[in-house]
Amino acid sequence: MTTGRIIRVLSGFYTVNDGHRDIVCKARGKFRKDAFKPLAGDLCDFSYDGANDGYIMAVHPRKNQLTRPPVANVDQALILVSAKEPDFSSLLLDRFLALVESHQIIPVIIITKMDLIESDSPLYETIQAYQNCGYQVITTSQDDFSNNEEIKALFKDKITVITGQSGVGKSSLLNRLTPELQLKTGVISNVLGRGKHTTRHVELFYLNDGWVADTPGFSSLDIELTERELAVSYHDFAKLSQNCKFRGCLHVSEPDCAVKEAVAAGEIPSWRYEHYLMFLNEIKNRKGKY
Repeated sequence: MTTGRIIRVLSGFYTVNDGHRDIVCKARGKFRKDAFKPLAGDLCDFSYDGANDGYIMAVHPRKNQLTRPPVANVDQALILVSAKEPDFSSLLLDRFLALVESHQIIPVIIITKMDLIESDSPLYETIQAYQNCGYQVITTSQDDFSNNEEIKALFKDKITVITGQSGVGKSSLLNRLTPELQLKTGVISNVLGRGKHTTRHVELFYLNDGWVADTPGFSSLDIELTERELAVSYHDFAKLSQNCKFRGCLHVSEPDCAVKEAVAAGEIPSWRYEHYLMFLNEIKNRKGKY
């Protein structure tokens, strides 16, 4: 029995990498009987005789699992947002952060096209605010490759999802980091998982000593969380909530709420808290429709 990582799922076949080679496997019938589907990113035990297809015998416990895209054991998400074209949106970024952190995935914020804003842009204060909240923020420009090594180092020994709104420069960034990928900037890219094939399979490809999901990231930005899950989805909210008077505090009208106190003290930006309230209202409205 050998342990490997599932890196491709396509039409009932699973490509498993054992650290040295890729082996095409089938899944035991037991998985179908139990209605369990192995996913790209899964660690698994498989048997292989060197001649025929291998067989996945067992899947190791997952630390997390995404539905859209269907991938497991994601360590981090690189969330790409642009300074301009399209304009930076802290509301959209906070939505991405809630979705990512609710799955115990570490987010890294990468802001592209910084060369398109003025030196006195209020975006610099916003960046500092996210850093003060404990987020890693990396800024890039279209013609400045000075932080390539910093970004490359992020991938080492991790499974990474790259996500962000259309047009922020995802394929341009990957072109810059690994030119041999030969991505077509501004065109639907197989490596980023956009196009018709996305409904058929998800694939991990090896990049800078780590695995990157061949997917555009979250295909839906609906806040499909419970109210309590949202309340602790941001790591800074989760840490502060330990000091709230009430267990299960939603940080709205409860007394002695550590999150509201942090907002009042300026430790959490008021606009970030307002975004949280908007998302919470979305969840409440969705519940009322059922």
